[in-house]
Amino acid sequence: MANSLQAKKRARQNERRFAVNKARRSRIRTFLRKAEEAIESGDKDAAQAALRAVQPELMRGVTKGVFHKNTAARKMSRLSARVKALG
Repeated sequence: MANSLQAKKRARQNERRFAVNKARRSRIRTFLRKAEEAIESGDKDAAQAALRAVQPELMRGVTKGVFHKNTAARKMSRLSARVKALG
């Protein structure tokens, strides 16, 4: 357990950041799941709409430090390729 005031404050900050990041990660995963479900359904219009909705969420996750830039790029690339293949 933290003993110094600085370490106690840092522990409190870490808890708050963990909660915020957890919520943000969960939100992004929800958008990703909706896109996956739209692709699985075979509806190209719904899949494209879901893809357009997930992209800003993923990029926001990158700027907030929840995901690495390359991870988000990889996820977007794979999703867009699957949407494109629905044609």
